[in-house]
Amino acid sequence: MFDLIPVSFAHPWALTFLALPFLLIYGQRSWASHRVALPADATAIPRRKWLGRMLALTEALPALILALVIVILAGPQKLSIPRTKRAMTNIELCVDVSTSMLAPFGTGNRYDASMEAIDSFLDKRQGDAVGLTFFGNSVLHWVPLTNDIDAIRFAAPFMSPDKAPPWMGGTEIGKALLACRDLLITREEGDRLIILISDGASADLYSGRDEEIARLLKRDDITVYAIHISGGDVPEEIVNITHYTGGEALQPDDPEALKAMFARIDAMNRARLVLTSAQVLDDFRPWCIAGLAFLGLAALAALGLRYTPW
Repeated sequence: MFDLIPVSFAHPWALTFLALPFLLIYGQRSWASHRVALPADATAIPRRKWLGRMLALTEALPALILALVIVILAGPQKLSIPRTKRAMTNIELCVDVSTSMLAPFGTGNRYDASMEAIDSFLDKRQGDAVGLTFFGNSVLHWVPLTNDIDAIRFAAPFMSPDKAPPWMGGTEIGKALLACRDLLITREEGDRLIILISDGASADLYSGRDEEIARLLKRDDITVYAIHISGGDVPEEIVNITHYTGGEALQPDDPEALKAMFARIDAMNRARLVLTSAQVLDDFRPWCIAGLAFLGLAALAALGLRYTPW
């Protein structure tokens, strides 16, 4: 069974030509009454109504085929079934490259462990737009928001704290968060997320500056998660910003815990599925199949099942 309803047409005016096949079918009944009289017609021959109906049907097949051709030329269309698609998340990775990030952590240092955990996190975020920002006393947007996550992976060796310029040596988290906000607000589609990775406190968040930045981020629908990769307590200002924006401040004590925290962020910010609108699609298939079926019946009928006046 073919779902032909509802159906629309790209050229509905062409359907007016359907009057032609109906006129042909009506005319065949009139023409059939003008039979040639033969002497055998006076004999008593039993009537076979079923045969007459079959003959009438086969005579109508060319007109029905013409009707289907007209319908196909009118461009039948139907609406597709609405589907779901993955809503993109815009994720800005904000990584501290101050000299303190060279402190031992696990078998390496804090920076190497952070980039390794980021690499594992990216495997789970296929389809998202990810950007990479390095900061110290200044901010450097190293990789713009992109779906090419390999660009993030290849960046790790180039901005290690031991290679960063001297003016990147301090820690200004407030400046970095605002710089990431400026990037994210340009993305009109998708959710907005900042993942802050740092190991220190920041003087530019004191005296209520943290609340001011948190309100700006909240207003622009930007969620902040912070991973404080240090032995000390998470600075209160960082906790305030993350909680106010709907995120969380996390503190790993070893590389495995660091990866687990990225997994936790991934679980808390699952990709949303949005319903797409239905699209108008061409719907020739059922009409073509019906036309081929009628054409096959007409070919079989032409072998012998047809009306003759003698």
